[in-house]
Amino acid sequence: MKKIYKKLICLSIAILSFVACTKDINLTPISQISNASFWKTENDASGGLTGMYVRMRTQASVNFFLWGEGRSGIFIQNFGMDPSAALYVFMNSLSQTNAGPDWTTMYSVIHDANLLLKYVPGISFTSQDTKNNTLAQAYAMRAFIYFTMAKTWGDLALVTEPTEGYDPNTIYRERSSVADVFKLIKSDIDKALELFPNNNYTTARNFWSKPAVNTLKADVYLWTGKKLNGGNADFTTALNALNDVETSDVTLLPNFSDIFSYTGKGNKEIIMSVYFLLNESPTHTVYGGVTGINAPTAPYTDAETIAKISPFNSKDGYWQISPDICNQFSNDDQRKDATFIVVNQTRNGVTSWMYNCDQKYPGIISGGVRQSYDDYIIYRYADVVLMKAEAKNALGQDPSTEINKIRQRAYGNNYSSHVFVNGTKAENDDAILKERLFELLQEGKRWWDLVRFGKVFEQVPALKIYAGQDYRLLFPISETVLSLEPKMVQNPGY
Repeated sequence: MKKIYKKLICLSIAILSFVACTKDINLTPISQISNASFWKTENDASGGLTGMYVRMRTQASVNFFLWGEGRSGIFIQNFGMDPSAALYVFMNSLSQTNAGPDWTTMYSVIHDANLLLKYVPGISFTSQDTKNNTLAQAYAMRAFIYFTMAKTWGDLALVTEPTEGYDPNTIYRERSSVADVFKLIKSDIDKALELFPNNNYTTARNFWSKPAVNTLKADVYLWTGKKLNGGNADFTTALNALNDVETSDVTLLPNFSDIFSYTGKGNKEIIMSVYFLLNESPTHTVYGGVTGINAPTAPYTDAETIAKISPFNSKDGYWQISPDICNQFSNDDQRKDATFIVVNQTRNGVTSWMYNCDQKYPGIISGGVRQSYDDYIIYRYADVVLMKAEAKNALGQDPSTEINKIRQRAYGNNYSSHVFVNGTKAENDDAILKERLFELLQEGKRWWDLVRFGKVFEQVPALKIYAGQDYRLLFPISETVLSLEPKMVQNPGY
């Protein structure tokens, strides 16, 4: 995979720069390279496919995390004031002026997918399976990007053809209803599943595959089951898709930390991830930048803790996991020490909390400094297991098997003290949501989970006073987008 990226990344960026503007969804060609001279061979299609993933990676570096976790209330400020626009996301103080990351590059990824869907059918391939796989990945990517945007902003401009010329009468679009957006998402998922030739993964598990799309399908149908009144029909579809995923080559790794090891990329718990690599990726993942530390802690902290956190020094992290979240973890839970390091200080015989430091994404130490080039995990098997528990509970079935499967790994020899026993549907949902917190913390899931379970105004401290103001569940449309797109209207409330 490293060789593939090194060979194609520069070519793909150069070729695809002509098809995607980085200012709005008005995508105007800016290069002398034209579609008439490209999209002729299988190698062209391969370059276009890789370019689509490269562009998506720019969003996985920071934005997926901010949209999916930043607003969830799991973070408090660390050292100093965050100078970035992310401050308004973490503080839940979004407005039209400070709207958080916008959808600009997301539409560029959709444009890349649309180019593949338009031109690949007319290209001769040495293998029909390869051609089908290429198209399947384009459909999958478009579905995933629209799904992420629909959860973030609601109604969207639906773009299903590449923009290859400048005509203001056609390029400016109004927003379609979120119901229509989900119709396209579900249609794209079905087409992708029909086209994938088998149930296999790529070696690094960072390209869309049939199991990954079935996981996406379950995620989508759980969302529409709860948020768009899809009910039992959607929950059943989600459960069936999750059962299909379990027939693929996936398992829970015995050691929780091994899932995130830099040297363990593409392990058998991973279903879909975004690839980052030291000395290859021009960007790196957000984790180190969000939850680093700035200063050594001697002489008030024990030597063992100092040794653990030293490689994180000078990471300039402005945010850290809230102690209220940390304190919910049991000391029996191996996920606790694998997710964060609590740094205490002892003065005059009194020990008190100072801060905590991220431990879940170890990155790689290069030149004595920890480099955050961990893959961004979109889906892994533990997520599948817990989504299965959620779907079963929504259908009135017992989710104990799935919850206990996760707890058995988490608690190991102490599992007998943490066995889950089936309760009411509401009690089960509370248990599933908390298990997802412990299992998936800092994986860009928490905000979506709280929205899907209807718990945002109950569990996000900054939003408790706004209970009933559901418009706050969506992000505002930025001033930049509104100024460039005359047919766009702001989300209500902003």
